Amino acid sequence: MELTARIAAHFEESGQLKLELGPLLALPIRSAAEAIANSLLAERKVLVCGNGGSSACAQYFASRMLHRYEVERPSLAAVALSGDSCTLTSIANDDHFHQIFARQVAALGQAGDVLLVMSNSGNSENLLKAVHAAKERDIHVIALTGGDGGVLVELLTDRDIHIGIPHENAARIQEVFILTLHCLCDSIDCLLLGVN
Repeated sequence: MELTARIAAHFEESGQLKLELGPLLALPIRSAAEAIANSLLAERKVLVCGNGGSSACAQYFASRMLHRYEVERPSLAAVALSGDSCTLTSIANDDHFHQIFARQVAALGQAGDVLLVMSNSGNSENLLKAVHAAKERDIHVIALTGGDGGVLVELLTDRDIHIGIPHENAARIQEVFILTLHCLCDSIDCLLLGVN
């Protein structure tokens, strides 16, 4: 395939997937936005984590909460658990990599907080440990996953929220993650500020 056509095909595939997923994901995204807004209104916070590209998404989402999305507003409490390299490497070196998020959830998390976990596979041990730590502290979990959601969805209860991207291509999943985070940011602003 000629390179220009290949690039155009990526745009087409990505756009088509997003159009197909809109009706499927609108309700869980709405539920997630409401859960986050309620937590923030109760003076709680959002803890966010993921690995690789999902780690970048976690940091991006936290930055949109702490600074702003599209309109000026007060800062909203959000912490990207992958943002502190000193903490991550210290925990990974001493306690094994699978504890890098769980130990932070244990130290920073409070009842009524929200843990937003992002994973292409839903099988990363460090994310599963973070969910267990959240459950021990009465922290609501929102899981944003690709594929079938893996082991992660098995840990969720009725009070948790699953936003599942039923696709196997990592690039397409990450693209939908970003759009989902934008929808969350916009919805949270609407709920908290009445933004139209």
